[in-house]
Amino acid sequence: MNVSADLHIHSKYSAATSGMMDLDTIAAEARRKGIHLVGTGDALHPQWLENLRRLPERDGILWHNDLTGFVVTAEVEDSEGVHHLILIPDLSKAGELREIFRKSSSNIDTDGRPRILLSGAEIADLCLEADCIIGPSHAFTPWTGIFAHHRSLKECYGDRADDILFIELGLSADSDYADRISELRERTFLSNSDGHSPWSNKLGREFNQFDIRDISFQELRLAIERRSGRKPLLNVGFYPEEGKYNRTACTRCYRQYTMKEMDELLGRCGCGGSIKLGVRDRVEILADLPQPVHPDHRPPYIHIIPLAEIIAMALGHKSVFTAGVRKIWSDLVSERTEIEVLLLAEISELNTDERVARAIEAFRSGDVVVTPGGGGRYGRISLPPPRAPSSKEPSQRSLLDF
Repeated sequence: MNVSADLHIHSKYSAATSGMMDLDTIAAEARRKGIHLVGTGDALHPQWLENLRRLPERDGILWHNDLTGFVVTAEVEDSEGVHHLILIPDLSKAGELREIFRKSSSNIDTDGRPRILLSGAEIADLCLEADCIIGPSHAFTPWTGIFAHHRSLKECYGDRADDILFIELGLSADSDYADRISELRERTFLSNSDGHSPWSNKLGREFNQFDIRDISFQELRLAIERRSGRKPLLNVGFYPEEGKYNRTACTRCYRQYTMKEMDELLGRCGCGGSIKLGVRDRVEILADLPQPVHPDHRPPYIHIIPLAEIIAMALGHKSVFTAGVRKIWSDLVSERTEIEVLLLAEISELNTDERVARAIEAFRSGDVVVTPGGGGRYGRISLPPPRAPSSKEPSQRSLLDF
């Protein structure tokens, strides 16, 4: 079966998250999005853990009304500031892990994403001993990603590096970026939302599709390990340039710089702000391959943005929450999930504003203009001006071909 999964979100108990990040709202919005399996996030937090225990558990998956599956997950920060995503086999293991980490954390009872005063290698060792799956969160993010602090998995995870099965790419990177680093060749790439809000422009804004036999923790593990015929089928997410740390830029005025200019200015912008090295340039430093080399097991990476953002762009609205955008979005997802609208439905079958239909088709074909972000400001995506079709132009491959 083809399962869409967003394995990294946060609850209302994490800093800077919506108060609506509760189980009922997350489950309802995941269903409308078309996400079958969503990470619980924050499973080490005592109040969230109590909420999770109210859901029935089967084969390591918590079920909300037998419709939305939750896999038990947590994100932690190590002593060097690196974030790690932990996939946990069941709630009992989450309780055990919480008690183990309590000895090394001062905020595990107050923050859904706790700081653990242990190295990445020590955290990995404890998680793997508890039969969890662990890997770096948003690996290329310049503040808290593994590659902001380390040059390799080995440098972070030590002797446990070979047991790191996945890399979470994050919003500012995709498979083309990561597959320029040969060390990552055998790892499975995950694309998750890191959602802090349940609404459709955040939850599931990046997701994965897996080929598994049923929804269980063991099947998810097999898919990440790519064993017994289980495997990832798609990574779906942003254009890397849309990420807010894609380019090297000032964190105050957002002016973008080359690496050479950053070095010459000693990392200080003319406005007085700090210049932050962007993901694209960090990859250039780390890469040992001039171009991405995708292994045979790597699935396609599809660039898309949330449907509400596409609608707002097509209509010329600045917000995804205007009445016009919400009306068209609600009509489109009344009979299909958002993922079906974005990836699968025939454009001719979408009974919607012609501008919106053209915009969805433009994203499917990659016919969009991306202005890169950096320094903490997201990039911008726009649609090119309409052009007359030419019989000489090669046809784009449809997402339906995957």
